[in-house]
Amino acid sequence: MGIRDRTGSLALRDELLEARWSYMDTFRKEMIARGPTLTDDRETPTGSVHIVDLPDLAAARAFAVDEPGYQAGVYRDVMLRRWRNMLGRTMGEFPGGREGGNQYLVMGLGTGPGGDLGVPRDRDELIAYGPLLSDDGGTWLGTAALLRAPDPETARGVLISDAYAHIEVHNRQLGGRPS
Repeated sequence: MGIRDRTGSLALRDELLEARWSYMDTFRKEMIARGPTLTDDRETPTGSVHIVDLPDLAAARAFAVDEPGYQAGVYRDVMLRRWRNMLGRTMGEFPGGREGGNQYLVMGLGTGPGGDLGVPRDRDELIAYGPLLSDDGGTWLGTAALLRAPDPETARGVLISDAYAHIEVHNRQLGGRPS
């Protein structure tokens, strides 16, 4: 699930932080990765990404609409997509740990037979990686990757650019309660 915050909602987002963490805690077993996307200076949240292993589309929609930020009107929009976990791990199992380096969400949107269907050879800096699929899982819609990289251009390079109509690169950080 990708979320973009509504303009002017930062104070409300901050006010709901504990409620959002508590809500996410109830999905601890299902959570593959989560965390805020950030402005260029990496200081201010602009949205969030949540990758959650849920049984079906109805459960995914319920996860999204029951989230306290959604209920309070923090978000401008929410994008739900089926996603396949090509690394077979969670962000907590990322061998690079929580600290060090810049993290990014790279999302390529496309149509057709699909691109980047295998895991890139250099997977050491990948936190999460996999295709975005239609609700029934039968059609490739793009690829989403969470990774650590020195800069946005390097992060963008995780995807083969000619396979996509559009590629977005967002600053991000690992989510969850601080340790």
